Amino acid sequence: MPLLPEEPQIHESAQGPVATPASSRVAPTPRPVPGPRPAAPVRPGRPGPPRPAPPAQRAPRDVAPAEPSPSGPAVPAAGPQIQLIPASAEGALDAAEEALDLLLDSGRAPGEVLVLTTGARHPWAEHELSFGEASYWAQHDAGDDVFYADGAMAARAATRPVVIVAVNGDDAAAAATALPVAHTRAGALLIVCGDPQQINAVLGVGV
Repeated sequence: MPLLPEEPQIHESAQGPVATPASSRVAPTPRPVPGPRPAAPVRPGRPGPPRPAPPAQRAPRDVAPAEPSPSGPAVPAAGPQIQLIPASAEGALDAAEEALDLLLDSGRAPGEVLVLTTGARHPWAEHELSFGEASYWAQHDAGDDVFYADGAMAARAATRPVVIVAVNGDDAAAAATALPVAHTRAGALLIVCGDPQQINAVLGVGV
């Protein structure tokens, strides 16, 4: 009987190129989620949805103070570096909170930061003052957590390595009074969130 031609064998190498994963692309590094602040009292949150909790609590790190960022305008060597974060009066407090989160996430100790407002007090300050000024200033003197105060109280606050100011009010006179005091309370870095032109007029820094 006639021989049937052998069916061609399809070898694996003849099936065409095997799809290989495209070369991986380096995705932008997501912004680190700040860890919980080691505060004894519970701070009242601002209105809005709660922030997601980090997957694990950040362990304390013994790091050197963060180097000043070259992005902000500097003042003479005798004073702290000044960084300006443009913000409206309504958004200044949120901008200050964001700056604080970044500082803490970079390893800055909470007790090294003083947050001042030129308009309405921060909700944490309002809450703590409801227990009396003695308790409020006792937490300041303990120096183990971020401390919040308004511009009128800034003169009583001690010097800390970092001072963040939220120019969150429309009272230009209050800002003009608080900013120079904040400048004297900042040991290494002064971050001011507000109208750059107004800040420049008071502190004399380039915008």
